[in-house]
Amino acid sequence: MAQGSKSPKSQFQLILVAAIFIVALAAGGVFFLTSPGGNGVSEAQAATGEAGSTIPMEELMAKGPLPDVVIGDPDAPVTIVEYASMTCPHCADFHENVYPELKKEYVDTGKVKFIFREFPLDILAARASMLARCAGPDRQMALVSALFQTQRSWAVPGDEQKSMDGLLRIARQAGFSKESFDKCLNDQELYENIVKMRAKGSKEFGVNSTPSFFIDGKPLGREHQLENFEQVLGKADTGDTAESGSTE
Repeated sequence: MAQGSKSPKSQFQLILVAAIFIVALAAGGVFFLTSPGGNGVSEAQAATGEAGSTIPMEELMAKGPLPDVVIGDPDAPVTIVEYASMTCPHCADFHENVYPELKKEYVDTGKVKFIFREFPLDILAARASMLARCAGPDRQMALVSALFQTQRSWAVPGDEQKSMDGLLRIARQAGFSKESFDKCLNDQELYENIVKMRAKGSKEFGVNSTPSFFIDGKPLGREHQLENFEQVLGKADTGDTAESGSTE
C-alpha cells in the first residue's frame, strides 16, 4: 500500500490520542487509552477512587471549556456535579439504575440541580460525548441516557467498525443524518474542548475515575448508590452544609 497523507479521520484519532496523553501527563494521572474501537476502561479505573478534599463551589462552578447543562431548577439549593465517561460501565449502571430515582426524588422536586460533565477515558467515549453535545442542550441528556442504556451494543472492544455503526444507529434515532454525524465527529474545536473538560476535572478537582460526583463541592467517594447520595443530601436538607463547601 502506497504511503500518503493521513485521512482526516486518522488525523482526528492521532490528535485526540496525543491531546489526551499530554493532558494525562500534565495532570499527573494515569489514564487508560486504547484504539478508537475499544472500551479502554478497566473495572478498577471506572469504579474506584477515594474521596478527596472539598472543592469550593466558586471553583467547581467556574466557567469551563464547554457550558454546563443544568438539569433541574438552576436556583436549587444543592448542586450535584458528575464526571462520567460514556464507555464506563459503572457510569451506565448509575444512569440506568440510580439516576432516575435520584432525579425523581431530588431534582424534579427542586431540591437539587444536576450537572453532567464529560470525562472521556478513551476515544470512543470522546466521540459519544461529541454527539451528545451536537444534539443541543435540550436533547443532550436524552442522548446521554440513550447511549448509556445501549452501551453494550456500541462500546465494542477491538471492533471500531461495529462501534461506529452502533453510534450512528443511535444518533439516527436522535435525529442525526449520516452527514450531520460525520460533521459532528470532525468538529475539531468541540473535541478539543471535551479534552479540556477532562483536563480541568483531573488537574483542578482531582478526578481520576468515573463516575465521580461532587455534592456542593464534597466528593461522594467510590460508592454511588442512592443511599450514598441520601446520606449527604440529608445533611443538606438540615442546612448542615459547612463541611460540604457551600458558599453563600
